[in-house]
Amino acid sequence: MTIPFWKMHGAGNDFVLVDDRALTFPAADPDFLRRLGARRTGVGSEGIILIQPSATADFRMRFFNPDGNEVDMCGNGARCVARLAHDLGVAPARMRFDTGAGLLAAEMAGARVRLTLTEPKDWRLNQTFELPDGRHAYGFVNSGVPHAVVRVDDLDAVDVARLGSAIRHHPDFAPKGTNANFIAVTGPQSLRIRTFERGVEAETLACGTGIVAAGLIAGRMGWVKPAVQITCASGDVLEVNYRLTAAGAEAVTLLGPAEYVFKGAVEYGT
Repeated sequence: MTIPFWKMHGAGNDFVLVDDRALTFPAADPDFLRRLGARRTGVGSEGIILIQPSATADFRMRFFNPDGNEVDMCGNGARCVARLAHDLGVAPARMRFDTGAGLLAAEMAGARVRLTLTEPKDWRLNQTFELPDGRHAYGFVNSGVPHAVVRVDDLDAVDVARLGSAIRHHPDFAPKGTNANFIAVTGPQSLRIRTFERGVEAETLACGTGIVAAGLIAGRMGWVKPAVQITCASGDVLEVNYRLTAAGAEAVTLLGPAEYVFKGAVEYGT
């Protein structure tokens, strides 16, 4: 079976996207998903995204990490799939689509996409944990998937691979683990961020839900005010907007790029 795909990226966070409205993609084959996502022997990506039918929205988004495991959603991936769905005629310029995290909305803004996310949940503020280099304060929120956020003074000096892995596997987040984000406050409405992604098991150039989590935690802590301009490791600047509430935050949006890289095809079962 020949499977056409599109390679896209959102702020350097790259994905393989497939139009699977016919429901023929072998999503139940984790070995194939891992081979497809492998950098040296496959197409290479930080996620595989399927466009599938939905009875309640314009389409359904399914997201698989490169380790073959399915997760609820991905912020940068959601912007990319929204742009592809619009370009394929699957969805209008203002659309709604299903994810494992719930119903999302998106609006096209040229090569950028504004994503409206589900309400963040599972807040934990002013927590501490022990890491290999000592005790750190952290905040936690599920912005579609779980994220721990640690504020640091020197972001460039952080050993993201070592400390990020320690956070990802920390007992505070057992059994499924968490994504780990390190942030530096650069202004009253701006941050810098570096992220260690669960499932990728490495630092990535950008993580949309991590950027959202950073903006939310920083806002709840009083370090910044929305709309927050957040610079990720790729150098791209994404905007996180929201309204703070007594319970957390609402009307959460993420504005950022969704770019095509190339189109191709892979063979399955041969």
